[in-house]
Amino acid sequence: METVTRVEIMRSGHFGLRAAAAAALLLTGACTQAPGLAGVSAQSPSAPSLSATPSGPAPTAEGQAAAQPPKGDDPVNVPPPKLSKYTYAFPVKGCKTSYQRKLLVLPKTTIWAKQGCAFVAPIDGVVDEVNLVNKWNPATDAGADREGRFVTIIGDDGVRYLGGHLDVVADGVKPGVRVKAGQLLGRVGKTGNARDTGSNLYFAISWKTGPAYWWVRRGMVKPWDYLDAWDSGNRTFSPREETLKLRGKLGETPPCAVQCGTRPAAPQSSKSPRPKKTGGGGDEDVVITINPSIAPFGQ
Repeated sequence: METVTRVEIMRSGHFGLRAAAAAALLLTGACTQAPGLAGVSAQSPSAPSLSATPSGPAPTAEGQAAAQPPKGDDPVNVPPPKLSKYTYAFPVKGCKTSYQRKLLVLPKTTIWAKQGCAFVAPIDGVVDEVNLVNKWNPATDAGADREGRFVTIIGDDGVRYLGGHLDVVADGVKPGVRVKAGQLLGRVGKTGNARDTGSNLYFAISWKTGPAYWWVRRGMVKPWDYLDAWDSGNRTFSPREETLKLRGKLGETPPCAVQCGTRPAAPQSSKSPRPKKTGGGGDEDVVITINPSIAPFGQ
């Protein structure tokens, strides 16, 4: 009995030593490792270096192309919308020009250009009137003569176009001759009451009447919107509709309203009187209005 007791005690001592050793090992591991779940290593995986080369296949050319946004096609030039069946040309060709965009006494405009610049037909049509002689006299300043040398055409659109203050009229331009848009009709000058101004083209839009109704040809429709379009916008922008509408409202031969008569002749002197110089083509010098019931000068 005593022997058994000693053996058991000895065994108990061995087990105690082993238990103590195991406890020491556990305590040592707890101090050297980060806490974690049981059965799972608490050691964090090493983070990849930022400078390390990424693993996997190298990107292909197709892949790189897919990553780049596709390039757009070159812009397509779209012509302006066709506003009429007619095509127009700016009435001064091959020269730098400027012109007024406001109403000054008459619904016409003054296109400033160097003397000798080409005045061309603004549309296909037929020559209507041609004046080869500069009849204007500053002493009387007759309204019918203010444009000096001029050419008018009746366009295929039914509209009349006037180019005045011409230096010369082109050879072969006479009434009844058919012309094409852009064809030379004359050269910009200073005839008529533009004598004391810079060279310019008196440009007016109206409708066909007889020569006696000269005030109609001097301008009935404001032209600058059409000039703007023909010069840099849409060359099919037509004054036909506006012109026909106004003719229907006023009649084909409306009475003269401005610059209708003549200035009283000045007494003869050794020096001819000269008109006041203006910057508007000379047409703003004198405005003479008469009673429409009185037959105007030139009729």
